[in-house]
Amino acid sequence: MSSSLHRPLDTETATMLRIVLRPLLDAARDWQSLSAALALKGYELHFRDGRMLFVECYTGEAISTGAAIGVPLKTLSDRLGRPSLTMSADGRSAVLHT
Repeated sequence: MSSSLHRPLDTETATMLRIVLRPLLDAARDWQSLSAALALKGYELHFRDGRMLFVECYTGEAISTGAAIGVPLKTLSDRLGRPSLTMSADGRSAVLHT
């Protein structure tokens, strides 16, 4: 995984993210409900270089990929359908279209 996608996570932070975010991912009925649930916790989904990233709303910093939390983009896409994305001008990144 490219180190430019997000900062390296220590074990404790990765565990806490799994505890906080994994239940939201598992309970999501669709991409919009997932986005709303994440926003209540202070996170949003972004996509970069084909990977799903969790971004802190307050800092705008990408903190983890879905795979690092145990729910890769493919797993969510298989269950929720393909996400509707709004691409950025750079052609490498996008945000969930809600």
